[in-house]
Amino acid sequence: MSKLWGGRFTKGTNKLVEEYTASIGFDKALAEEDVQGSLAHVTMLGKCGILPQEDVETIKAGLNKVLEKVRAGEVEFSVSDEDIHMNIEKHLIEEIGPVGGKLHTGRSRNDQVATDMHLYLRNRVVELVGLLHELQESLIEQAKDNVETIIPGYTHLQRAQPILFAHHLLAYVSMFRRDAERLTDSYKRINVLPLGAGALAGTTFPIDRHLVAEQLGFDSVYENSLDAVSDRDFIVEFLANAALVMTHLSRLSEELVLWSSTEFSFIELDDAFCTGSSIMPQKKNPDVPELVRGKTGRVYGNLIGLLTVLKSLPLAYNKDMQEDKEGMFDTVTTLTGALQLFAPMITTMKVNKGRMREAVNTDFSNATDIADFLVGKGLPFRQAHEVIGKTVLYCINEGKFLLDLTLDEFKQFSPLFDDQIYAVLQPEAVVNARNVYGGTATVQVKAAIERAEASLRAANEWVVQHGEALI
Repeated sequence: MSKLWGGRFTKGTNKLVEEYTASIGFDKALAEEDVQGSLAHVTMLGKCGILPQEDVETIKAGLNKVLEKVRAGEVEFSVSDEDIHMNIEKHLIEEIGPVGGKLHTGRSRNDQVATDMHLYLRNRVVELVGLLHELQESLIEQAKDNVETIIPGYTHLQRAQPILFAHHLLAYVSMFRRDAERLTDSYKRINVLPLGAGALAGTTFPIDRHLVAEQLGFDSVYENSLDAVSDRDFIVEFLANAALVMTHLSRLSEELVLWSSTEFSFIELDDAFCTGSSIMPQKKNPDVPELVRGKTGRVYGNLIGLLTVLKSLPLAYNKDMQEDKEGMFDTVTTLTGALQLFAPMITTMKVNKGRMREAVNTDFSNATDIADFLVGKGLPFRQAHEVIGKTVLYCINEGKFLLDLTLDEFKQFSPLFDDQIYAVLQPEAVVNARNVYGGTATVQVKAAIERAEASLRAANEWVVQHGEALI
């Protein structure tokens, strides 16, 4: 069959041009969305009296047949038909004959492809928010099991102050909550219908765009036809949100890699999420977090790639915009895969509480509390800071830790020291002294867990509500 747009041309498309410009190799992922949009569009054409109802029913039956074949993997997509829209239309015409050519009445591939991507990304965002919630839940469960587990807290990757391991995990719960909120908020900009904008200026047919929006579950329609076909902000926003999620996953991955090393031995990842070495039989490699850390770069690249494509495009549609899909599909695949693995990996992670406590007992992360102790005795903080610096230096030179010092040794640095210093320096006391909202004290962490669970329950209602409405 000749090209659907071939009437203007006297020559066939160069084979290399055909292969270079075709998008069917990747936009076939939009097949279901393309059929769903077409079903709503042709229903509207019938209700508006633009097509006879008999034609409408024939086209709908044909589209449903094509959809069945797509889902069964029985549709063979052709490069010669360029993209998913023309492939679907060709298969429709093969099913029902020339009447299938009436489907394209009142629309263009420009508004059609935009509609497909809105439908596709809308569904993926709901799924990704649900996966983020599952990861938050796994982190919360680990936190609940570690409300009394103390771990060194770090700055500059140097031991800083002891904290509850639960407190550390809850930091990631907060990060992923923000990620889920950003994706949830982006839904309102994704859930806008471009169909009916035509190629760029609208259509001469008396269509009802709001009827199509209602059928497809869109909250609104684009106000401006030029904007409708040229807008890819919603994809850029998704890619930016995805890049932030990957940033947080990568930071957590780095810590899992460190914590599972022999040098730390704070955790052990389940065998199901690790691999071995082909030459060193003793090795257990944290490949999943390492690969997530590595794949973060490709998601960043997809964001920068689309921004670069869009930065100098005049209105409205340009062929450059075909480059908006591969990065989007790749990011969805990459992020979905990472999130599907992370929740069970965190759930099955074993925490070496004894090793964590040993680490806390053999460092100077309780030093700040000595300064606070002296400040409480009336010594200005800057002077207290100097006293503790000298005390720590003495310990290093003597091969001791702060709790190893005698009271006489303490007093050689300040006469304000007394027996209370030993209670102050206990890791539990250091942790529980941070009894402020958002702090690491046990009572605060338990309250934070309760708040996190309540927030997650409320957020899950959005996923259920919008998941049920998915096309």
